[in-house]
Order: sequence, then structure tokens, then C-alpha cells
Amino acid sequence: MCQVGTGTPPPTSDPGRLQALGHSDQKDFLRSNQSLHPIFPGSEALLAEGEHLGVSTTPPPTPSMKTLKKQWLEVLSTYQYVLCFLFLGPFFSLVGFFLLFTSLWYFSVLYLVWLFLDWDTPQQGGRRNQWLKNCTVWKHLSDYFPIKLVKTVELPPDRNYVLLSHPHGIMGFGTVCNFSTEGTGCSQLFPGLRFSLAVLNCLLYVPGCREYIMSCGTCSVNRQSLDYVLSQPQLGRAVVIMVGGANEALHTVPGEHCLTLRNRKGFVRLALRHGASLVPVYSFGENDVFRVKAFAPDSWQRLFQVTIKRLLSFSPCIFWGRGLFSAKSWGLMPLARPITTVVGRPIPVPQCPQPTEEQVDHYHRLYMKALEQLFEEHKESCGLPASTHLTFI
Repeated sequence: MCQVGTGTPPPTSDPGRLQALGHSDQKDFLRSNQSLHPIFPGSEALLAEGEHLGVSTTPPPTPSMKTLKKQWLEVLSTYQYVLCFLFLGPFFSLVGFFLLFTSLWYFSVLYLVWLFLDWDTPQQGGRRNQWLKNCTVWKHLSDYFPIKLVKTVELPPDRNYVLLSHPHGIMGFGTVCNFSTEGTGCSQLFPGLRFSLAVLNCLLYVPGCREYIMSCGTCSVNRQSLDYVLSQPQLGRAVVIMVGGANEALHTVPGEHCLTLRNRKGFVRLALRHGASLVPVYSFGENDVFRVKAFAPDSWQRLFQVTIKRLLSFSPCIFWGRGLFSAKSWGLMPLARPITTVVGRPIPVPQCPQPTEEQVDHYHRLYMKALEQLFEEHKESCGLPASTHLTFI
């Protein structure tokens, strides 16, 4: 049986059924749906129809109802994530540079000294801050979509794990919320495990940005860092890797499920070196929270994206969502689409300090098969049609 960690789910209903029901049945339908969310599409017309039929449509004060304050807390929490993702690094870098030419120049110098002394921390598991991981801003962020974390089997803390999270998406909301924060109660769902989200190495050396990111329990995705985390004497270490990376972000298209995995085998070698179990993870809905401009593979725009990715390790994507103050306008706010992150069954991997290519290929095939099976088993319960399948590139 699956267990779910989640924020507060929005109430749901089906206004279209009202037209197909008789007069008495319409009353019963409205009574059973008195807790319609005030921003549910079509709810205003449905409530007006209820008043016409003589049914009291005043929603009772239930915990599932979102107050205006709660809605704005969710919006602002989500917006701060977007702003930090896009602008936190450049902002602190520019501030530090311009302070050098003011009377406050010593702040920049002191930070550079600190950066020099703290240079190796990202390669040694990072430096997490439990207060920041437990901050309520992450709960509001997970409630905005909402984001759910689904456990299909137990992950005993008597071994280490390498979790591969798919798809990357534009900003990785599902992966970050579930494994880098306590927005969905990850530590309660998987007691005894210590999750470390692996991110680009360059992000952990950007002034100001590095402290914020490391406080959420991240570490560098390079080999030295991951080997350090998984070689600790205390078991229960779980490294989370968005293996598709920047290349997969280029294939982020709403409604499509294209994964960069066929030639990605470094995670298998990592698991074999440390005897860590491989765990498939899939976030249904991750690709649906932004609208994305996709370019043809042979276009100059795609060539530009690929070139930047090779030079800077990130993909410049053209994306947009809704506005901050109105869902009918466009802006940087992601769309409120449900994201369901399903954690699959672990694949036991033996410890081989010097794995052969045959071993790597074998466990890579096992992993791809397990991921595909996980997707097929849960896709319909997450709102996808039965005809939808994964595509590996």
C-alpha cells in the first residue's frame, strides 16, 4: 500500500455533472459539494444554480478550505522560490562587486576570506540547516500546486541509496520540495534516512547563493562529493540526483515525458562503487507547471541552447507561467498543477570498487526497466491516459 506525504489538497468536484441530473438529483449533488473551493473553475455558476434550486450553498468552515491569507502565503512562498532560482546568484554577485567601490568594501573582502576558508564544504556533504529545511515557507510552496510524495515500499535505513529523480523540468519543484525541504514531510515518510540533493557544482560557489542552497541539504553532483556522502560510516544516506540535467530541461514540454537516460550511466557506477541501492523516482506533473517554447532540433535557436549548455552547464529555456496577481495574465509564477512524486522499489546493487562495463550495462538496463514499470503502474492514477508512455533519449 502506498503512503502519501502532502500539503493540503484542494477540494475537487465536477460541475459538468449538474446538467445531466434531474431536479432532485441536482439538489443532492449540490449538498454533497457544498465545500467547493472559491476559485474552482465554474464554481460560481454552480453555486448560483444551487440557490435557484433552493439548496443552501454556503460552504461550511472545513480545514480543506483555503482562506485568502493562505492562498497569498502559497503564492508568495512559490514566488520567492522562483526569484531565488533565477536571480539570487547574480544579485549577490553584483552586490558584492559594487560594495568593493564603497565605504563598505570590507564586507566583500571578509566574505571572500570566508569563501576561501569554506571552499571544500560543498565537496564534503555541504552544511545543512534544519531550521531552514523545516521552515513553513516550504509547506506553503508544496500546498500551492499541491505537491505529494508517495512511498510505494519501505526504504530501511540500514543501507545507502541513490535516488534518480525524473523529469528535471524547468525548476525541479517536485524534487526540491520533497527531498531538500520538509514541505511534504519526507523525514516522517522515510524515517532514518538522510537525503542529500545533488546540484551543479558551479552553483555552490556563487556568493550568497551557496549558503542558501547548502542550508537546504544539498551537495555537489561531482564524483568527489557523492563518494564522500556515500562513504560515511553511518548508513541511511540517500543521494538524490536529477540525472537528466540541463539536457532534459530542453525537452520539458507539457504533456510529454521525454527523459535523457539512455547514455547516462555514471549513477550506476556510483551505486556499484558503494553498494548503494538504486531507487527510481518520478514526478508526475513536473513538466506541466510552465508553458515552454520548444524549438526544432535543427533550428538555430536549439543550436544556441545546446552551445550555452555545453559552455555553462545550464540550458537557457524560454518559459512562462501565470502572473503574480492574476492567473489570467502571464508571468514567472508556475501554474498550479498537481505534482505527484512516486518513490519506487529499490534495486539491490552489490559493491564493486572497480565495476566492469558489463556490470554497469546490466544494472542500467534493470534501472530503466524499473523506472518504466513505475511510470506505467502510476500514470493513470496521476491523471495520464493509458496511451502515454516514457520516451528515452
